[in-house]
Amino acid sequence: MWNRRDSHQATRESVGALSANRSPMFAPIMPSTQFLSYLKLSLKSKMLLAFSVLIVILGIPYIFLAIPILQYQAQYSRIIDNITAANSINGYIKFAIDAEMWDIVAGKEDFYTADQYTILDDVDAKLAAMRETSTSQRGRLKLRVIQNTMGTLRHDIDRVGVQLSAGVPFDDNMVLMERIRWVSELVEEGVQDYMLFEVNRTEQQYRALQAGLQQWIYASVIGMLAAVAFSIVAALRISRSIYLPIKKLHDVTTTIAREDLEPLVTSDNVDEITELGMSFNILVGKVRQLVAAKVQEQENLQKAELRVLQAQINPHFLYNTLDTIIWMAESKRTAQVVELVRALSRFFRISLSKGKDWITVGEEFEHVSSYLAIQKIRYRDILDYQIDIDDAMLSATILKLMLQPLVENALYHGIKNKRTGGAIVVRGRCDGETLLHVTVTDNGMGMTPERLAEVRNSLTRDLLVTSEGGYGLINVNQRIRLYYGQRYGLTIDSEYGAGTSVALSIPLRRRPESASDKI
Repeated sequence: MWNRRDSHQATRESVGALSANRSPMFAPIMPSTQFLSYLKLSLKSKMLLAFSVLIVILGIPYIFLAIPILQYQAQYSRIIDNITAANSINGYIKFAIDAEMWDIVAGKEDFYTADQYTILDDVDAKLAAMRETSTSQRGRLKLRVIQNTMGTLRHDIDRVGVQLSAGVPFDDNMVLMERIRWVSELVEEGVQDYMLFEVNRTEQQYRALQAGLQQWIYASVIGMLAAVAFSIVAALRISRSIYLPIKKLHDVTTTIAREDLEPLVTSDNVDEITELGMSFNILVGKVRQLVAAKVQEQENLQKAELRVLQAQINPHFLYNTLDTIIWMAESKRTAQVVELVRALSRFFRISLSKGKDWITVGEEFEHVSSYLAIQKIRYRDILDYQIDIDDAMLSATILKLMLQPLVENALYHGIKNKRTGGAIVVRGRCDGETLLHVTVTDNGMGMTPERLAEVRNSLTRDLLVTSEGGYGLINVNQRIRLYYGQRYGLTIDSEYGAGTSVALSIPLRRRPESASDKI
């Protein structure tokens, strides 16, 4: 036989087997994901935490290697810019200065209007910018040497201007001109030496960048493998936290399917599936209550139907009616015998209704009319009645045998107690398309305030009245509440010596119920 404890044991064994079958390659990752099983977090939080750890694992190579690579790239760009600037100076400074100073010494240009200082200023600006952006101490030192040589060149050019102003002979100026050519050549050699130094540094930076990229690739591969391993283990952990509660829930639902409402889900975590299990516990509790209430309702319904059936086959009513038929037959009152038998036949035909619980409103009023016709023949001197029904409600459906107990109550506890006779009026009206109202009014003895309070209390609490009478009212009211709901039922008003009015309100059902709709 199936056992819930055995099912739980099987669950633990299946989970143990799942854990045992994990590959040893994941062993180093296990401690890092073990905490996912013990954290009191929801499934959403666990997944977000796992994704966050996964992002960190994948992001570590980028975080620790991206910054050095960016630094290498920035240094490489600065070196290239400085080489470009140095290349613009190389081959330009010597040719430009030598040509410009020869034109000045030869008298082709005026010293103060020539471009020698513009050339010097342009080169000095480039050297200052190169020194500012240089990332090498040795490179800045080489640029400083070039700047000093440019200072010497500027000083010699100034001397040329002084000698020209003093009218120094051409030969003396040519001596100074040779010195300027020699210094400008030193500037070019310094620039070429700096260019060669920076080209070598460019190669070094390129190699460092390549090494950094290689390390980044290795770290990325390792990080990717670690991320894959972590993802697999985390998925196993999280899937286990999903599988176990679902397995428990499955065990409980299987038990309940075997008509056992006792097992409940236990709370081992605070995730969504556990919350589902707790909600399931509440649902099971409510199902228990509903089952118990339904059982009690069915018991009450069966009792109510039994009481109605007993009332309908009341032997005194049948005996009295048959005695009346015999008396009329002996008196040769054939027409009245036929009328009475026809009324009695209609009365019992509708009472039985082929076992159906639902009949049309027209049939229910015909049933009441047959009952009153029979009683009219028996109590012809003290009973009168009137039936008034809205034609629009004749095809609506109603639970059978709802009105006859009310009419019977009005006759036996209202009209007969008055002794002088009276009338019963039955009216049926529709309240829009939702409610059906029926009132049974008599002008009999009525009830005292105490008696009225007792009956109303019995209607409210579905209790049988302690005094004589009112049994049919309680039975009808109970059946209305059982079939239609607690907000429907009977209301009663009465005045002692003036009469009683009982009102019935139920939902209006337009379509006739079939035999398959029997409750």
